[in-house]
Amino acid sequence: MSSATSVPRRLRDLGLIPGILPPGPLNALTDVSGVLVGHETLLAEPGIRTGVTAILPHASNLFEDRVPAGVAIGNGFGKFAGLSQVQELGELETPILLTNTLSVAPVMQAAVDWTLARNPQARSVNAVVGETNDGVVNDIRARAVTSAHALRALDAARGGPVQEGCVGAGTGTVAFGWKGGIGTSSRALPASLGGFTVGVLAQVNFGGVLQVAGLPVGQRAGQHYLHGELDRGDADGSVVFIVATDAPLSDRNLRRLANRCFLGLARTGSSMSNGSGDYALAFSTAPSVRRTPERRAAAWTPLELPNELVSPLFQAVIEGAEEAILNALCMAVPMITYDGGRIEALPLELLADVGTENEGQP
Repeated sequence: MSSATSVPRRLRDLGLIPGILPPGPLNALTDVSGVLVGHETLLAEPGIRTGVTAILPHASNLFEDRVPAGVAIGNGFGKFAGLSQVQELGELETPILLTNTLSVAPVMQAAVDWTLARNPQARSVNAVVGETNDGVVNDIRARAVTSAHALRALDAARGGPVQEGCVGAGTGTVAFGWKGGIGTSSRALPASLGGFTVGVLAQVNFGGVLQVAGLPVGQRAGQHYLHGELDRGDADGSVVFIVATDAPLSDRNLRRLANRCFLGLARTGSSMSNGSGDYALAFSTAPSVRRTPERRAAAWTPLELPNELVSPLFQAVIEGAEEAILNALCMAVPMITYDGGRIEALPLELLADVGTENEGQP
């Protein structure tokens, strides 16, 4: 096996194509037009390996031009701030920020400051901040993330290709005992099914028995949950999915879309253990369902996709969630932990072997 397989590469570059639907041009969350992603990565000695990732549904004033959104919770062992208002009102009024568990507070402060600076009339701001616990790799108790770091992630938010692996909020994460990270993917429906795009970004920090293309990679490698001991806590952790689509969906159907992320999560072998925080937040960028000040002030009838036409989007998000997780693993690199240990990256030779087995199969 060539050593080139150890160079970080996305899943498709290894000959593995999960699902039946084609990706968008970038195979990323930003294939949904107008969506912006930015990272701020903190790597400093001794022991700081963490960061912030920012997602903006559009570049206009989010507090004024709100987007419909839906939330799904798999196992709720987490600290995803701002979810209750999104659940209640079915809309987003701020960017979405991701970070580590003990840095939610300063990142929330940044989201509030960022929004107030653009909206002098605002007296209430629902900052939306998700997290996973990167304390295996990062000195999480040092609480190195500040509001300034979160503001830099917001300022860095752009369209186009999205960095993956050990960046932003994925800098210190671990998945299936290997180095985790940030991953992304997308699916584009054909014109006959509406021509809509679904993009997924995942902050990957959980455990289980890794599967790729249905094959038991973690089991073959001898590295998985419940291997050798009843429970070492090695399936604990979390995953956060952020889903964007240009399909005109109501917040109710966005909640249904978010729920399907957990089917993609299951395909990768997650155990969704007691200590896992598994969350998904989905939003629509479609102009016909955007909640502008005028629409929030009077009755209006949104032009939205009916229930019978959303099933292809469910398939798209399942595939996108699965591939986003696997891209995070494939693009990660080994990292020295804050206490002097070492977390290896997933050996891509294992996946190359899977791709070889799949050659010639329908």
